[in-house]
Amino acid sequence: MSVAFVPDWLRGKAEVNQETIQRLLEENDQLIRCIVEYQNKGRGNECVQYQHVLHRNLIYLATIADASPTSTSKAME
Repeated sequence: MSVAFVPDWLRGKAEVNQETIQRLLEENDQLIRCIVEYQNKGRGNECVQYQHVLHRNLIYLATIADASPTSTSKAME
């Protein structure tokens, strides 16, 4: 199961660190490879569940990126 799936009682309490982000990126790499493999074999319907997990991971990573301060915004101030 994806590392982005967290039980309700832990939501908002998990520490986002480089290790967590790296694990998600590695998981996304594997998901993409799996999706491509299924599609190449003509089994696109079977990869939908992996596409959903990939989508959730990407949204989670985008949310983290949006919430973190960037060096470019500091440079503009």
